[in-house]
Amino acid sequence: MKGIKSNVRERIARRAEQEIESGYYVNLGIGMPTLVANYISEDKVVVLQSENGLLGIGEYPAEDEVEPDLINAGKETVTAIKGASYFNSAESFGMIRGGHIDLAILGGMEVSSQGDLANWMIPGKMIKGMGGAMDLVHGAQKITVIMDHVNKDGAPKIVNGCSLPLTGKGVVNRIITDRAVLDVTNEGLVVREIANGFTLEEVKNSTEPDIIVSASIRYDAY
Repeated sequence: MKGIKSNVRERIARRAEQEIESGYYVNLGIGMPTLVANYISEDKVVVLQSENGLLGIGEYPAEDEVEPDLINAGKETVTAIKGASYFNSAESFGMIRGGHIDLAILGGMEVSSQGDLANWMIPGKMIKGMGGAMDLVHGAQKITVIMDHVNKDGAPKIVNGCSLPLTGKGVVNRIITDRAVLDVTNEGLVVREIANGFTLEEVKNSTEPDIIVSASIRYDAY
C-alpha cells in the first residue's frame, strides 16, 4: 500500500511540474509539493524559493550529500543550485508579498468550487501553524493545488464549500489530483484532463460540485 501511495504522489508531482515555465520563480508548499523539485525538466531554468530563506532549492540530496543545516520550510534536508542565495525570513516574505513569485504549488485538505482553500488546520488535531501559506495564496501570481481527489474515508476533497478553516478565499487557479485536472473559473469548475485509470463519470461522482467538461478534455493525460 505504501508503494502504491508513493507512485500516486509521484504521478501527481510529475503532472504538477508541467505547470512550471522556464524563467519562473516558484514556491513549493510543505508535503507532496516538495516532490515536484525532483522532476523539473533540465530544459527549464527555474528558481525555487523557500519562505525560510533560500532562493535556489535543488533536488533532494543523496545520502552522501546531506547537509543538516540546509533545509526547506518543511524542515527536510535539501540541496542548493549553483548561484543560490540565503536570506532571512523578512526578505523571503517580502518576495512573496511583493508579488515576485510566479507560481505556488500547495497541498490541500479541501478546495471549494469558488477556489477557496483549506490546507493548514484540522480542528481538534495538533496544529503546527499555517507557515507561509496565507501569504503565498495572496502574494503568488498563480496558485496550483495538488492533492488526493478524495480523503481517506472516500469523501470528496473538492467541495461546494469548505468545512475546514480557510487559508484563503477565491485564491486557487488550478487543482491537480490523482484523478483529474480542474480549473476554477467564473463559470464554475472546468475539468481539463482525466488521469490514467479513471473515467469522467468517476471524477464527477467523486467531486461534490457539478463540473463543466472542457470541449478539449484530455483522457489518460498523466
